[in-house]
Amino acid sequence: MCGICGIFNYRDNQPVDGDVVFRMTQTMVHRGPDDDGSHFSGSLGLGFRRLSIIDLSPAGHQPMSDPERRTWVVFNGEIYNFRELRKELESHGREFRTQSDTEVIVQGYNQWGDGVLGRLNGMFGLAIWDEPRRRLLVARDAMGIKPVYYALRNGTLFFGSEVRPVLEGLGERRRVDPIALSMFLGYRYTPSPLTLFSGVRKLAAGEKLTIADGAVETARWYRFVPEPFSRAPSPGEARETLLDLYKRAVKRHLISDVPVGLLLSGGMDSGLLLGLMNLCGPSWPTFTVGYGHSFKDDELADAAATARHYSARNATVLLDRQAFETALPKIVDVLEEPVASSSIVPMYFVCQRARQDVKVALIGQGPDELFGGYSRHLGVRYGSHWRRMPRWLRSPLAGIVNALPRQEALKRAMYSLGVEDRLRRYQQIFSIQPPGVIGSLFRPDLLPPGSDEKVLECWADLVAAIDQQDELNGFHLLELRSALPDELLMYGDKLSMAHSLEVRVPYLDREVVEYVQRLGARFKVRNGSRKWLHRRVCRQFLPRTIVQRKKRGFAVNVVDDWFHDALRGRIKGYLLDDRSLMYEFLRPDMVHRLLNEHVSKQQDNHKVLFSLVVFEQWLRSGETPVPAGQPG
Repeated sequence: MCGICGIFNYRDNQPVDGDVVFRMTQTMVHRGPDDDGSHFSGSLGLGFRRLSIIDLSPAGHQPMSDPERRTWVVFNGEIYNFRELRKELESHGREFRTQSDTEVIVQGYNQWGDGVLGRLNGMFGLAIWDEPRRRLLVARDAMGIKPVYYALRNGTLFFGSEVRPVLEGLGERRRVDPIALSMFLGYRYTPSPLTLFSGVRKLAAGEKLTIADGAVETARWYRFVPEPFSRAPSPGEARETLLDLYKRAVKRHLISDVPVGLLLSGGMDSGLLLGLMNLCGPSWPTFTVGYGHSFKDDELADAAATARHYSARNATVLLDRQAFETALPKIVDVLEEPVASSSIVPMYFVCQRARQDVKVALIGQGPDELFGGYSRHLGVRYGSHWRRMPRWLRSPLAGIVNALPRQEALKRAMYSLGVEDRLRRYQQIFSIQPPGVIGSLFRPDLLPPGSDEKVLECWADLVAAIDQQDELNGFHLLELRSALPDELLMYGDKLSMAHSLEVRVPYLDREVVEYVQRLGARFKVRNGSRKWLHRRVCRQFLPRTIVQRKKRGFAVNVVDDWFHDALRGRIKGYLLDDRSLMYEFLRPDMVHRLLNEHVSKQQDNHKVLFSLVVFEQWLRSGETPVPAGQPG
């Protein structure tokens, strides 16, 4: 796990300024405190910071090249099948000088060209420089676990694992992209390729950028389209296959030359990970965040019981509302791109605690998006029943729901499931506000026409694959290729690497994901039961007490309660103060209206209000930005 960055003057071929690359690299010391490096080749400059995980010797130094110095690589992440790939490459006559997974990428590119990306099972943001062809390849892994940002200016590419090195390279005052802002307020994150920074983009999951002969191209290199099995497995066969895939994935993800632990909640997903880890060795260190026994969603007792069952060494972090309020500005700054998920607060603190004992930690993200673990998946699975109902019956039922106070989530679900166009239906399911509300928050003429449809362009290259899936699997594909990498995985990367901690996601192993995507919806949501097949695996492997615990959502309710209380204090002041920086873009009267509706309990607007607070904190974390297109 590391940080990469670079500059390529692909149009005029002017030499790269080494001082600029050095400054870009220095913005990511937290991602790689163990080593740094650079490589220059005329118009190209590569920078690197290293967090040593595999092959701790100097031989793992990057940028890394082949002996002929024809192919150079900077790489952030881990390749879990590198040993198998190494054997295959050696059979082709390729020679290796190190024990690192990076060298497999170098020699894999020499053997297969860009095809090496499709052979990698792991997480990565990487850049490959082909010296003889003067060609640069920059890519993000299939699941989008590792982010890659870039900007194109006047024939020059700037790229990096974070936004900071890109901005350092540009040397420009940051500007806010209003379209990206509207999507952030609508979905609580910004879908690829956009970022809130005007002109700075990010690669989508499984996307690559190539530059050769002055031409820049971006395309999805990972285009896996799930096809149903010719003979659907029985429930027992599917359960055994999935358990075997889980075992192999966890074993791969434990490969490390440094201590490894687990971020442990009280639920079954991380509990299953701990049980599978115990097959590879005993007494793992685990780390849990809690909020006090007065909260019904506190997970300390449940996590401690799981740890005791598997003889793990459990360390805890106890948060309170004061810590939440105090830390929020720092956390938003660490994220670079704002994400308005309440989970960012506990995630930051549990990573901070874990880094005191380990350098690598596994985390149980993934099963909810793979198997339908959220309430919205019930609506997606059974929404066709609602759409088939005659309008004379639907209309009065919808009217009753719309009259209910503080039931905004149910109202949005009712509306979204009635949308006939499939992609727009998915759009409304993701949205945290009804159509038109977000646009009404903006100052006049700041948003161009059609801004609320921009997200459909972000999803455009996924449509062909979505159309081949049933309703639930189509939605899962969109989650896995867009929402998950640009929200949960993005903040997981930023908040862990802020503490020089590598977080690994075994449930998103490519073998696991591609198998699950081929299973029909009945293996995921059945008879109203969510995560059906995953739960059957857990029942086979885990004690009943763990499987039957209530899903708690990583402190969502706790932190939401804190935020509601905070609306009586300093945070409320951000929204009421017309001098707040957000009002360069938004209308104070419309924001005040949302706040008043929430405080008076007419509506539950906590999600969009939290998004507004996070946006204000983001604006205050750096120099005051201006809307794109306005003079700086």
